[in-house]
Amino acid sequence: MATHDHSHAHGHGHSHAPATFDRAFAIGIALNLGFVVVGVIYGLWSNSLALLADAGHNASDALGLVLAWGAAWAARRHPTERFTYGYRRASILASLLNAVTLLVAVGVIAAEAAMRLRHPAPVDTGTVMAVAGIGIIVNGVTAWLFARGRKDDLNIRAAYLHMAGDALISAGVVAAALAIRLTGWLWIDPLVSLVVAAVIVGGTWSLLRESGRLSLDGVPAQIDAAAVGAYLRGLPGVTGTHDIHIWSMSTTEVALTAHLCVPATGPHDALLARIAHDLDHHHGIGHATVQIEADAAACALEPADRV
Repeated sequence: MATHDHSHAHGHGHSHAPATFDRAFAIGIALNLGFVVVGVIYGLWSNSLALLADAGHNASDALGLVLAWGAAWAARRHPTERFTYGYRRASILASLLNAVTLLVAVGVIAAEAAMRLRHPAPVDTGTVMAVAGIGIIVNGVTAWLFARGRKDDLNIRAAYLHMAGDALISAGVVAAALAIRLTGWLWIDPLVSLVVAAVIVGGTWSLLRESGRLSLDGVPAQIDAAAVGAYLRGLPGVTGTHDIHIWSMSTTEVALTAHLCVPATGPHDALLARIAHDLDHHHGIGHATVQIEADAAACALEPADRV
């Protein structure tokens, strides 16, 4: 009869998004909401679709920051009897919802821009350049607040990419207003709106794809599943592996479960400790659960098509 050893390993080399991002979220939301108000007022005053599109995008970003902040807060809550992993996946759901919301906003902007291309309207270029210049500062500062966490957390990276992209978009609005002032070509304003839409789609698509993958328990993009499998099969005493699963518990934590066939009798504490250390420090997997079996044929989950 097969014998089973289980190891639950929690790595220490990978951290969550620091709690100090709470301040970054609060400042970013306040700055963006302020800019939305200014952008809408002066966009209507100057009759600039590009400025209104920029303000609308910042409104969606403010909402996105609220969602991301709420998810970051939820991820820090302790597990409960009903939610044994806690609420860590809230950060994945927030990233997915942010991506979908941004794409919907793109559709609205593109539709309105297409109408304006057919029926161009005068633009107060001086007002547009002044307000968009403020947008560059607001979005640039907000992006800077999230810059240090963009490599470790998809949730924080989404906030950073949105704000950095908005700073570039605001710069494009300034350039468009200047071009209209110099040439008098009114179609430049809706054309810039379409460029804004294209930039948003380009920056959002990878976020949508990755957050969608994580929400379906797919292997995170930064994890080389083949390398992990090769490592486990190459361990001393291991004659086979099966039922290997790798997924994200949150936008910062990766988990793994695996069955290893080790015919030699235990104890296997040293092997399990080595696996936990190596997976954490060399493969970015900080939460590993490993089951050791003497006879893989006796395991109901041994076939590759079993989950």
